[in-house]
Amino acid sequence: MIAAPGVAEEILELKQERRAILLAHHYQEPEIQELADFVGDSLELARKAREAEGDVIAFCGVWFMAETAKALNPSRVVIVPDKAASCSLVDSCPAEPVREFRRRNPDHVIVSYINTSIEVKAESDILCTSRNAVKVVNSIPAEKPILFLPDRNLGNYVKKQTGRQNMKIWQGACIVHATFPARRLLDAKAAHPEAMVVAHPECPEQVLRHADFIGSTSAIIDYCGSSPAREFIVMTENGVNFSLARVARGKKFHYVANENCNCSECPYMRLNTLEKLREALISLEPRVEIPEDLMQRALIPLERMLAVK
Repeated sequence: MIAAPGVAEEILELKQERRAILLAHHYQEPEIQELADFVGDSLELARKAREAEGDVIAFCGVWFMAETAKALNPSRVVIVPDKAASCSLVDSCPAEPVREFRRRNPDHVIVSYINTSIEVKAESDILCTSRNAVKVVNSIPAEKPILFLPDRNLGNYVKKQTGRQNMKIWQGACIVHATFPARRLLDAKAAHPEAMVVAHPECPEQVLRHADFIGSTSAIIDYCGSSPAREFIVMTENGVNFSLARVARGKKFHYVANENCNCSECPYMRLNTLEKLREALISLEPRVEIPEDLMQRALIPLERMLAVK
């Protein structure tokens, strides 16, 4: 898919005028990914935001990702195309219950998935993404009890991979990954018997048990690109197809519909459009603004995550 020439050209001109860098998640519409300076998953985008040059970061993803970019770049303007681009995981985990848990359980290490609000990040000891969650948990002394939040499927996967029995798991879920039904995956496997199954760890365990590979969005892309297999059933948001088509040319990819919309799209990610991006670059709104004290508190667990190798 090629971006609409007029709008795309305006965006490129505005980027230069504003000295802006455009970061886009793999789940964005292809025409946005085409214009991005960098496309990645949450961990990659967090690192790229920290390295960003220029005056403006235009973040095409969801709001919590833009908050992360702002915390790492407090002196830069961070904008998003649509402020309503939220996340079901963020919505499932308000800050006050996390504060209450800490008051009642001061001995626990709070490990927060990056898919959380800046307020929850500020209450956390360390953050993680789906790409480094196992490494982050393994970096915590074995005797320390853990609260992992908010994604229950990722938490259960990490608990199984690390063998940590003293780990409590918040009961949030992604509205895309958590609603992939195993029965539809089995139907897809029957229809495509030669295909390898690749799955994001936010999927339910009933789905993950059928996967040949489990990993973050970028890890899935890397795996499909390097694997000798020619056909894959992809258990994640289908916006990833743009990147898969670039790194795994000639290979076939099949997507399984979830229960919510009979599709595999994130409704929040798809709120961003080229037209909204153009308007954001013109007005520098919606703009991410975070109180200084909150930003500093959230930066501590964020930097701890980025230090984990």
